[in-house]
Amino acid sequence: MEGKYFLTGPPGSGKSTVMLRCVERLRGLGFAVGGIATPELRRGGRRIGFEVVDLASGRRALLAGVDVASRFRVGRYGVDLAGFESVALPALDYAEESCDVVCIDEIGRMEFFSEPFKRRIERLMREPKPMVAVLHHSYVGAYGGWGTLFHVSPENRERLTRVVAARLEDHLRKRHA
Repeated sequence: MEGKYFLTGPPGSGKSTVMLRCVERLRGLGFAVGGIATPELRRGGRRIGFEVVDLASGRRALLAGVDVASRFRVGRYGVDLAGFESVALPALDYAEESCDVVCIDEIGRMEFFSEPFKRRIERLMREPKPMVAVLHHSYVGAYGGWGTLFHVSPENRERLTRVVAARLEDHLRKRHA
């Protein structure tokens, strides 16, 4: 679908960086951007978990951590489903209703323990709302065909930031013309 861009690639390739730089560029052009980011939490140089951050309001909560007791687990991380949903679902509601572009980092295993989040993603796929989303490789088959899929690497991430932001800008300007 036109206006939907998915970023996939191995860990550390720069997927989240490309998405966040697209957010900055689009905001710099005057577009309203909402959605979520899931930055790492580090202690003493070691990753200990992930937060979920509302890109519009800055609200944040724990997504997963090594110290989280949960029946929902990915590797050594327990997923804080209530914390995740308390930020992610309102952030996506706001982005869908009030923003020009929805950005999601990421569509992945931790996030998909939440059935309401999964349903929201599936609805956003069907809607014409422009989107940039980081797509875990496990979900490329299910969602990659809903838009343009880019494979991010350290070598191409700077170029992809420019390409994706320019395509979104063009798409948004056509919609607003």
